[in-house]
Amino acid sequence: MSMTLLQAWQSAKSRLEAAHIAGPVIDARLLVEAAADATRADIVTDPHRALTPEQEARLADYVSRRERREPVSHILGRKGFWKVMLAVNADVLTPRPETEVIVDYVLKQFPEQMPFTILDLGVGSGAIILSILAERPAAKGLATDISDEALAVARENAANLGLAPRVAFARGDWTAGLADESFDVVVSNPPYISSEVIETLEPEVKQYDPRLALDGGADGLDAYRTLAPEIMRVLKPGGAFAVEIGYDQKDAVEALFNAAGANDVWTIKDLSTHDRVVVGVKNPLETRK
Repeated sequence: MSMTLLQAWQSAKSRLEAAHIAGPVIDARLLVEAAADATRADIVTDPHRALTPEQEARLADYVSRRERREPVSHILGRKGFWKVMLAVNADVLTPRPETEVIVDYVLKQFPEQMPFTILDLGVGSGAIILSILAERPAAKGLATDISDEALAVARENAANLGLAPRVAFARGDWTAGLADESFDVVVSNPPYISSEVIETLEPEVKQYDPRLALDGGADGLDAYRTLAPEIMRVLKPGGAFAVEIGYDQKDAVEALFNAAGANDVWTIKDLSTHDRVVVGVKNPLETRK
């Protein structure tokens, strides 16, 4: 006898709960929807719809992979972020809700029809810059990453979202090769986890996220030591920046940007009330030396 949508969701949820997976209700629903070609509404309005044998087999595979702590985003090959859907794989960091703080901040700085240029350093999947460009049709951007594989994912996402004409991608080490005073806003979610801490993280992170996107060196601050002066170099006078940080790095990262000459440096908390994004501006009266 075939399994129904409701039975499939209940079975998947029970298995994930038994495996001590965080968020088993949502994960089970997402896996059932993908395996059974169903929507959330289908599970509610047509709960007794039967799965085909192929759909049941697909769901069994998905649930088994999740039990082994493979992220849902990798199983399905996609992840929702802000208001866009992104392709993701093992070559990029899975976008997380706390990073949306950067998007929210930038959108508040620039009215919808205002033209501006944005630079995303360490673009990964493209989550930050593409979410911003999707809502600011007059904006254009450049995104860099040291990983060719990550850039391929970001390019695919830009094309899928119809944003490819407004964003360029370049392989490079942060701002290497970029001219002074080139951008109105710079964003980044750099690696900021201390090397020795990575092995203590959840399996979904330490086993499946690329180490390159996680490892911030001995104290987690290596990237910021490079980024602070370089971001100030490539920002136009009056330009703004927003960089994600670890929950305990506020003072250290603010100090690095203050030392690099940034103005109005402060930190925004995420929805979990953790310090999450350091922001600031370049003095609008500053002139090149």
